[in-house]
Amino acid sequence: MILVTTDYISGKELEMLGIVKGSTIQAVHAAKDIGAAFKTLVGGELVGYNEMLNNARALATKRMVMEAEEMGADAVVGMRYASAEVLQGAAEVIAYGTAVKFRDDEGFI
Repeated sequence: MILVTTDYISGKELEMLGIVKGSTIQAVHAAKDIGAAFKTLVGGELVGYNEMLNNARALATKRMVMEAEEMGADAVVGMRYASAEVLQGAAEVIAYGTAVKFRDDEGFI
């Protein structure tokens, strides 16, 4: 599956199949949340939150790709991420884009 943030793929004619998305809500371990609170006093990277968001993006992307594959898509164009805090230490991450099929000289493949 090809994923791009552009609205096109060079050299390909596209048939739009529809919007696809995948989402998840993830939380950090309470001990990591407490550690992060102390880290804000001295500065630096909040590693626990970084890991949580990386895992959430990966899972949301996987779910979006699964939805696109169910539609028979070859690619997802205009792919984006969005996130929102749902409560202290927990965030929703959504991956979304437009599922497309490629067209060859004789029609869509």
